[in-house]
Amino acid sequence: MKNAPYPFAKFGFFLLLLFTAFSLNAQERPLWLRYPAISPDGTTILFCYQGDIYKVPVTGGQALPLTIGEAYDSAPVWSHDGKTIAFASDRYGSLDVFVVSASGGEARRLTNCSGQDIPSSFSADDRLVYFSSQRQDLVTDAQFPVAGLPELYSIPVTGGEVSLVLTNPALSATVNPAGDKIIYHDQKGYESEWRKHHTSSVTRDIWVYDFKTKKNTLLTTFPGEDRNPLFDGNGEEFYYLSEQSGSFNVYKSSLKEPGRSVSLTNFTKNPVRFLSRANNGTLCFGYDGEIYTLSQNKDPQRVEIRVAQDGRQVLDKILPVGGGITQIRVSPNGKEIAYVFRGDIFVSSVEGGVSKRITQTPWQERSVSFSPDGRTLAYAVEKENTWDIYTVSMVRKEEPYFYASTLLKETPLVATPAEEFQPEFSPDGKEVAYLENRVVLRVLNLATKQTRTVLPAELNYSYADGDQEYSWSPDGKWLLVRFGYVRLFTGQIGLVSADGKGKVINLTKSGFYNGSPNWGIDGTMMYWAGTRDGAANYSGSAVTYDIYGMFFTRAAYDRFRLSKSDYTLVKELEEKAKEEKGKAETGKKELKGEPQKELLFELEGIDQRKARFTIASADIAGAALSKSGDKLFYLAQFEKGYDLWQTELRTKETKLLVKLGADEALLELSKDGKALYVLADGRVSKIDPESGKSESVALGGEVVLQPAAERAYMFDHMWRQIKEKFVVADLYGVDWDYYYKTYQKFLPFINNNYDYAEMVSELLGELNASHTGCYFAPSPSPSGDVTASLGIYRDYGYSGQGLKVAEVIAGGPLDKAALKVRAGHVIEKIDGQALDGTFEYTKLLNRKAGQLTLLSLFDPATKQRWEETVKPINRGMEYELLYRRWVKARRAEVDRLSNGRIGYVHVRGMDDRSFRTVIEEALGLNVDKEALIVDTRFNGGGNLHDPLSDFLSGKKVFDILPRGQLIGYEPDGKWIKPSIVLMGEGNYSDAHLFPVEYKIRGIGKTLGMPVPGTGTFVWWERQIDPSLRFGIPQGGWRTPQGFLCENNQLEPDIKVKNDPDVLSLGRDQQIEAAVKELLKQ
Repeated sequence: MKNAPYPFAKFGFFLLLLFTAFSLNAQERPLWLRYPAISPDGTTILFCYQGDIYKVPVTGGQALPLTIGEAYDSAPVWSHDGKTIAFASDRYGSLDVFVVSASGGEARRLTNCSGQDIPSSFSADDRLVYFSSQRQDLVTDAQFPVAGLPELYSIPVTGGEVSLVLTNPALSATVNPAGDKIIYHDQKGYESEWRKHHTSSVTRDIWVYDFKTKKNTLLTTFPGEDRNPLFDGNGEEFYYLSEQSGSFNVYKSSLKEPGRSVSLTNFTKNPVRFLSRANNGTLCFGYDGEIYTLSQNKDPQRVEIRVAQDGRQVLDKILPVGGGITQIRVSPNGKEIAYVFRGDIFVSSVEGGVSKRITQTPWQERSVSFSPDGRTLAYAVEKENTWDIYTVSMVRKEEPYFYASTLLKETPLVATPAEEFQPEFSPDGKEVAYLENRVVLRVLNLATKQTRTVLPAELNYSYADGDQEYSWSPDGKWLLVRFGYVRLFTGQIGLVSADGKGKVINLTKSGFYNGSPNWGIDGTMMYWAGTRDGAANYSGSAVTYDIYGMFFTRAAYDRFRLSKSDYTLVKELEEKAKEEKGKAETGKKELKGEPQKELLFELEGIDQRKARFTIASADIAGAALSKSGDKLFYLAQFEKGYDLWQTELRTKETKLLVKLGADEALLELSKDGKALYVLADGRVSKIDPESGKSESVALGGEVVLQPAAERAYMFDHMWRQIKEKFVVADLYGVDWDYYYKTYQKFLPFINNNYDYAEMVSELLGELNASHTGCYFAPSPSPSGDVTASLGIYRDYGYSGQGLKVAEVIAGGPLDKAALKVRAGHVIEKIDGQALDGTFEYTKLLNRKAGQLTLLSLFDPATKQRWEETVKPINRGMEYELLYRRWVKARRAEVDRLSNGRIGYVHVRGMDDRSFRTVIEEALGLNVDKEALIVDTRFNGGGNLHDPLSDFLSGKKVFDILPRGQLIGYEPDGKWIKPSIVLMGEGNYSDAHLFPVEYKIRGIGKTLGMPVPGTGTFVWWERQIDPSLRFGIPQGGWRTPQGFLCENNQLEPDIKVKNDPDVLSLGRDQQIEAAVKELLKQ
């Protein structure tokens, strides 16, 4: 079947012109209709559109809303009798399960636990709703307690307590007509659910669970994606979606012969989604943003749907400027400040808070630079699918300030097919430096319009837009740059002539990172940030920095080294000489300022004219040197958040100037050196460098937010970023232009960020790459639910009233010496309210974390009742306790199976904290063991593969013996005994690279399940709408065999799969096999 043509323009610029027209005719053929569900009688289809649920006759026609409102409603499911509909809604801050009559009316909330509760079906008798949710595994389950692997639950349709159905991940679960089997697809790891075309161990498979035998059976073995299964009317055959043909299509198979399947549709390029079935056998699904039905022995039929709407989704919104400012720039006269908010540029008076909006576009402007006279702004703008540099100038000479200007003139400055941004005026205002294609530093002469290259592309690599650093010299003849030489990630500071005729001079020549170069003391020196004396984590990455200075002449260095008293004397003599010169000049008609002296660079011995300015290394966010060069101001994080510090460079006296406690911060010194401006967590403060007095700068203004146009811009931006920065230049052969058109046509029909993120994720999923997808993080609602935890395992086999405790979690709020609650006890009331089974108990723990909560308890064994007062914890703290419990149980199992001979460590992440745990436990807790199990399952990555492999590759070289006593060996800090690595489908990113390197080095064997090929590094880019971000996989690791690890699955030396039925009973078959293998050695 061919894709229907849509006459939409390719570029977002033109797309904006179409929004009004589309709002008028969208009802004729709306797109991005998601989550369709056909009624049991085959007459009606439910679907989701623009955050609401609609219903339409199966023959098509006018769709009517079933739900409508500000909340996002999705995933509708019919009861078998067709009278009730369950759906998910974020009305209370997170997705909960609701039910509503099929004929409409008020929806009733069923679940009350902050999280993601997604309904998938009703029980056969329609008394229960099945839904997936990430809560807590069965107390006996040995499954890793990872967030993102949901369990399957049920809740009565009339409301009540939640019951655990399956402890293993079971999604899109539907029941057979007899009600004795559930068919579902699994989830094995962290990969985006919208990734397509991949064949690896992490892809989803179809399973069936038999309530009678209590057994899970694997049905599909295709190495790609199989999902969304549902039973045929006979309960023996089933339908599902599969990528066997290369794209998702509908397939049919049977429980008796699951290895045989038949394709019922043959769509190409775009995926079939959201399969449902009526009792008469009619199938319903989504394809290319619309809804189709499929009857037996017929071709798929598109359902003609009309949706009447009033166009409210295209209305502009007024967004006042508050927090969320992303950049500031102080004018040369210090009276104005330019800033960027939501991608638009504003200028405000420093005193008085009068503001002027400079740009008003749905796209993004950034990188603001004032001209030396303060009458022009240069900035980068991304429109018409490219970054260009523009200027805006005040027209009327009578108006000296932007904030009070009336007429402005915008002019393209550099606008070529290349990407140009990050402009910076030269000190004399005659030239502008900028970046071309992110890494080439070029200079434009404003008079001749000629450009020249100053720093070529091969000396830079751009990880994130705006990460290149350069600075004009005061005389405008030189530029300081951060560049790379051989090791491009290890930045060096270079000096390069602005005329473009010379080569860059490496000033730092360091094996450590150097960045953020700045000129100081009238260009006689520079200061920068470096890691030479800072702390590094065990992965080798710097975690603290220092500010350093380098002096270009011996005279400048000698002056810097003067003691405070000597420097004071020199200054007095200089001031006296200046005063005498001024008297001699008296009577002359005109006094001119001294011309800028030509800078001198004495390169011989310059490496010896270097000083460390900071007295202690820290996480530093920015620095500024006073004009005289005697004080350093810097943003450093020694405790919670960044604060502003000051160091007297001659005495090294250091003090806290202003307490900020900021998560993100930037610093700028005014040109006259009399004021410091700090951008901290999106808000601006002005600080007196002498007194430390701080005052907020009132930055006003408002953005006229055009949501539809902004989404169109973000879509274009995302598409181009992938094209420019993806890990391989050919995008794995994906026809990116085709998919641009395919997905762009949905934009006019999307009015919320849930749908937008899902649509972009579908597009990014076409790349068949890891580390991508678009994610929406709604701002927390002040009234939204936040469920707390009591720190217990429930006994789901208990059917009486109240909660029966299966286990008190170690370290939790009930694990106190003064408390009597134990396994087997029943919690009958919470804060005096009886747990009578008519509602979910978590309702009573909403917003109770850290709050005194009264529990009424009962001991069935002694018939005693008593009360305990506790403080529940948040769910994040509970996950941490569950993780510790899991590790402790794995360690105990290894110890039992090996009779104490083998040690165990779990590598939670590829980061410094996890590596320290490995070292602590391997060389401490397990130092006397004969071998070590290194468990990396469900490790989400980081950057540790090389240090961890090196740690495990130790070979003893020396014994250390004073007077014959063996007191140690070398290498002292490595594991020198046998090891084995446990790995699986849930290993991700650097947790893929580690076992690859472990095998390349021949350190030991790997055991478990294959690891998907996800070894790459990523830039997660936040959008101008800060609630959205998307991933760009950028770089790969190439093995000695010549292939990239990305999309190349790693097979284990010993393949062992954990059976979910065995795992749920507490047995970890992979642990058992690892112990057995090591005992052979």
